[in-house]
Amino acid sequence: MASDFQTIAMLIPGVVRVGSLRVPVFGVFAAVGLVGALWLSQRTARAAGVDSEKLWDAGMFAVVTAFVVSRVLVVAMDVRAFMAYPLLVLSLPSLTYGGMALTSVLVWLWLRWKKLPVLRVMDAWAPCAMVLWAALSLGHFVEGTDAGMPTKLPWGVVTVGDTVLGKVHPVQLYMLGAAIWLLVWSMRMLSRQHDAGIVAGRVLQDAGILYFFLDMLAQPTDVSGGLWLDPGQIVALACYITGMVWKSRWLILNSPRMNPPRMETA
Repeated sequence: MASDFQTIAMLIPGVVRVGSLRVPVFGVFAAVGLVGALWLSQRTARAAGVDSEKLWDAGMFAVVTAFVVSRVLVVAMDVRAFMAYPLLVLSLPSLTYGGMALTSVLVWLWLRWKKLPVLRVMDAWAPCAMVLWAALSLGHFVEGTDAGMPTKLPWGVVTVGDTVLGKVHPVQLYMLGAAIWLLVWSMRMLSRQHDAGIVAGRVLQDAGILYFFLDMLAQPTDVSGGLWLDPGQIVALACYITGMVWKSRWLILNSPRMNPPRMETA
């Protein structure tokens, strides 16, 4: 029975094979995470004071834009390879940091065009982003990618398809725990009265600093250009700084100098 199941469904690095059908492991977790994030946005929309239908449309626009932009960029990087092997090039993992940055700009322009409150939309999307982060972290763990550095700690794991390094930090599970903690915290924050943008700012700040330090336990990527940090750490620092700027804005606007006490008149 067990041998028959192994013949029908075999987990190999990056792919689940069910007979002749091959399904990318990470793609399955990414799809589940996107569906979960879109579903949660219908609850967070009410808490953030945003129309749920418009937020759903904005989420779908963001997903489609990210998919299209990523494919356009990967084709533009090597047009000859695309002309020779179009299906192979389009199937490559292509969500880069540059693609995410361009997607963010396009989504921001779309929100302004639809006259949606950007800060409140960011508040509503903050817990949804944590759902997606949790799903992607779990997908990396199951797939065996983005593994951690070698460790002798008892909870170390052996990466799928790699027995050379021995046990490594399950850094993907560390990030999964961080995402779940921020998800719970942001949902509680949304349920309370808050200024527009404060939830998104705090999540950006906390997620940035957590990712920055947890990424130190991950195996370093091949960084070109003489950078001292991994690209993910640079993005994490940018998120942290953005969250700090937003927090400083609220502190300034709510300071006694900006809101002096009113003098009572007799």
